[in-house]
Amino acid sequence: MVNAVIILILVIVLIFATKSSIKHFKGEGACCGGGSGTVRRPKPKKKKLNGPVTAHYTIEISGMHCQNCVNGVTRAINAIDGAAAKVSLKNNSAEVSCDRDVDKEKLKRAVEDAGFKVVSIS
Repeated sequence: MVNAVIILILVIVLIFATKSSIKHFKGEGACCGGGSGTVRRPKPKKKKLNGPVTAHYTIEISGMHCQNCVNGVTRAINAIDGAAAKVSLKNNSAEVSCDRDVDKEKLKRAVEDAGFKVVSIS
């Protein structure tokens, strides 16, 4: 009888853990800006550069789980004068176009300040 109760408790815990994991990977968990009590910010608008593109970088990023993560990285990079980002969750990367000299370290800092890890910049 005691074994049955323990198994039942473990099954219930497993169900709740699975539900939470599914919500997380769908971007509905609190860690990604979703869930109850948090406000989802709208998708960032596409940024247009003022001048012709003079540099292009590809930033490999780890730690993105959902569209809300993509939006956060996009906002962080687009906040830099002269830089515009197209971020891909599928490729875990950001394609950055620049219309002026933008330091790679500044790009890295923006992504990391948004809560993600830069694997490489090329």
